[in-house]
Amino acid sequence: MDDPIPSLAAHEARVLGSLIEKQLTTPDYYPLTLNALTNACNQLSNRDPVVSYDENTVVRAIEVLREKRLATLYSGGESRVAKYKHTLTDALLLTPAEVALLCVLLLRGPQTVGELRTRTERLFKFDNLPEVEAALHALAARQPQPLVAKLPRQPGTKESRYAQLLSEAERAVPPAPAESAPPAPAPDRFAQLEAEVAALRREFDELKRKLGG
Repeated sequence: MDDPIPSLAAHEARVLGSLIEKQLTTPDYYPLTLNALTNACNQLSNRDPVVSYDENTVVRAIEVLREKRLATLYSGGESRVAKYKHTLTDALLLTPAEVALLCVLLLRGPQTVGELRTRTERLFKFDNLPEVEAALHALAARQPQPLVAKLPRQPGTKESRYAQLLSEAERAVPPAPAESAPPAPAPDRFAQLEAEVAALRREFDELKRKLGG
């Protein structure tokens, strides 16, 4: 059983998501230097919202992530430049599908199942929507700490969105209420009227009999 992870601030979630993404999409350039990590956080594609962090902001985020066992300073190879890598999969036992979903949710906020399937293609290939839903349900059912939650459906939308629960902003959003059982079917009005007419007819016949009719 995994230990609970302290909640992340928005800039910490962005740094963690960027490290996960670059490990999966550009492994030849991973771990990341501070400059590369800052650029990854600030890139215009596959990010919502788009941000403009300076290196000091990224360094502060890395320091907190290291305290929370979610990132580490990489030392190895011939490079003398400091490099960073995430340790999410050391802290939590996750499948590749679950890592991909968390990564995209960290970088782009709440999304529908269809959006998640499309946007995780570079990280993990889901064959169909039920596979995405199964991985999301597994993340939502984790104990002692669910990692995603299904959000209440927004007015005018057909699909619910899912949010990651690693960051403090998302943990504050209430999950969707449990689906209630369908209402009991309304009684057959025609059959009810027939029964009432039959009862009135019996009462009328009984009254006629008593009156000698």
